[in-house]
Amino acid sequence: MSTDTAEPETPAKPRITGRAPARPAPAAALHSVSAVTVVLLGLVAIGAVLHEPVLIPPLAASAALVHSAPTLPLSQPRSVVLSHLLAAAAGYATLTVAGATAWAAAVAAGLTLALTTLARTPHSPACATAVVIVLQSPAPARFVPLLLGATLLLVTMEYAFSRIRRGATKYPTYWW
Repeated sequence: MSTDTAEPETPAKPRITGRAPARPAPAAALHSVSAVTVVLLGLVAIGAVLHEPVLIPPLAASAALVHSAPTLPLSQPRSVVLSHLLAAAAGYATLTVAGATAWAAAVAAGLTLALTTLARTPHSPACATAVVIVLQSPAPARFVPLLLGATLLLVTMEYAFSRIRRGATKYPTYWW
């Protein structure tokens, strides 16, 4: 009979330093800004050719996150691609059940957060993808492939850009 009375380990509390992160080197900031701008202009060009908006606000947020914080779990390809697809599923399901209202959009965003948390694919901009779907009702047969292509382009470009600049943090930290 064991009398093990050890208490369960509690996670370490985050240490608050009271300081903002260090300012990036000018070359690193220029690299990040240039990479984000090139990717977003690419999405605009694709949208212009297809006569379909491919650049939606959540993808701009995803691009900024991936290029400015490439080591975060939120920035990894698994999170970027799968979370936007889960958001599309949540958005279209909510749209079907509740219609195109702001109330339904809020529910879709919450559902997206739940799905991405359960799937271990955290990526906060995906919540906005669900909102866009509910409020704008894009045709799924056209929107979902464009969304998938845009997220794949975003992570592929960050992969390439992270290898162009010497000394840059290599992206991704993990693929899947």
